Amino acid sequence: MSLPVFALIAAAVMLAAFVQGTTGVGFALIVAPILAFLAPELLPVCLLVLMIPLNVYVAWREWPALDRSGAGWITFGRFLGTFGGLWVLTALSASHLSILIGVATILAAVATLVAPSFTPGRQAYVAAGIITGVTETATGIGGPPLALVYQHQAAAILRSTIAFCFLVGELISLAFLGIAGRASASQFAAALLLVPTLVVGAMLSRLVHHRVGGRLLRSFVLLFAMVSGAVLLFRT
Repeated sequence: MSLPVFALIAAAVMLAAFVQGTTGVGFALIVAPILAFLAPELLPVCLLVLMIPLNVYVAWREWPALDRSGAGWITFGRFLGTFGGLWVLTALSASHLSILIGVATILAAVATLVAPSFTPGRQAYVAAGIITGVTETATGIGGPPLALVYQHQAAAILRSTIAFCFLVGELISLAFLGIAGRASASQFAAALLLVPTLVVGAMLSRLVHHRVGGRLLRSFVLLFAMVSGAVLLFRT
């Protein structure tokens, strides 16, 4: 990986960590298309590894607001969905996976924008977990289904619960990706090199997360996701 490419990816990681630390979503929507453009061989493992320390931090920072019941049902569905994500990885070529990432990014962003207000129940939590398991294991993108479920909850509940569900789900996905031989040392090494910029973005989010409701930043993330997903499809 050349230095300019690494610098672009590092900048995207820092921005994404700031956005997710502030709003609770957005890291994968920002970073996954950038990696797909510049270093597709790093997906999805590098993205999953990077999100672990970020979500540990956010879950710890807002632990009292965690929706424990919802998180439990989401994690159950997330475990089931992991197997679907593994099948997608083995069934699709690199170019087809790039198309899937582009389509998944656009559809997830649009769904988050147009979804009406509703009160989630057990079935909604499990369904969100299953969809997240499939998409995050295959592409690294898993936030929009969880954002849909919690979009009308208080910001602290959204941030803490999504961070906790992400954390458990990422560990599950990485374990199964390793067992399936879909994880390599180079992917982990790249993630470790990017951790410092992730830490900077997460620390910056601490300065504003309690003052920002998240609507403006969330709109920016969704717009960015739709544009980058469309560019990825065009490029592929």
